Amino acid sequence: MTRGRAEAALVCNTLIWGATFVVVKDALSQISTLLFLTLRFSVAAVVLLLLFRRSWSNVRSVPSALRGGAITGCFLFLGYYLQTLGLRFTSAPKSAFLTGLASVMVPLLALCVYRNRPRAGEMAGIVAATAGMALMTIEGPLHGINRGDVLTFGCAVAFAAHMLALGHYSSALNPNAVSFELMSMVQIATAAVLALLLYGWTETPVFIWSVRVVLAVLVTGILATALAFTVMAWAQRYTTSTRTALIYLLEPVFAWMTSYVLMGEGLSARAAAGAMLILGGVVLVELKPFAVR
Repeated sequence: MTRGRAEAALVCNTLIWGATFVVVKDALSQISTLLFLTLRFSVAAVVLLLLFRRSWSNVRSVPSALRGGAITGCFLFLGYYLQTLGLRFTSAPKSAFLTGLASVMVPLLALCVYRNRPRAGEMAGIVAATAGMALMTIEGPLHGINRGDVLTFGCAVAFAAHMLALGHYSSALNPNAVSFELMSMVQIATAAVLALLLYGWTETPVFIWSVRVVLAVLVTGILATALAFTVMAWAQRYTTSTRTALIYLLEPVFAWMTSYVLMGEGLSARAAAGAMLILGGVVLVELKPFAVR
């Protein structure tokens, strides 16, 4: 039952993240990449600090949460930096689809790093989802891939490493609220500090005040970062990194739906078939037809 609630919470995360692709792409026309990330992660860090301020009195008792938060925070920053930079050169739906490749990479990284073999049902779901991802992303010849696509692929690698590391450290935490709250705060604060340190000398800061920029910072900072990554740190104590990755394959589907409703950016029949394969891969794992659990 606990795993069911955890995985339902991860689906809600996926819905939030899928809906923010269009919001972020729209805001990037008026704010530079690292400045946006600095504001996003800073807002999230302040929100978590206020909500979980009592956790700091227990810092010395949970060193694994601090270590895990620092490591996952580095991967988190790298993933979002490459993703946000890539969004300047590719479409919101395609960015979401390429980011979704992180889910395919998680079991491969788990096998290489921790020697964790995916179960039969999970492998079947991964194969179906990978086929769907190919249908959604490879719409033209390979030479048509732009630098935004390459940057976004790099972000997928970073997010896969983040998901795997978060699952590793979350499962090792003591079963109390303080541990995952503290790790959530540390990873978000780490990402905020890295963005702050880099934006001043790696890019020319650009900021044009507008309601949509403020809205993008608040929505991504509070909902898509502070809330979502706290939920993720809690949920991954009760499910595997591979199952989390498969659930997150729903993100490009939600991004497609949001992009179509708000921006009129649709997909071809081929890409729509890919979306159905992704959904099928997730359902395949959840229904457990091969009795893998």
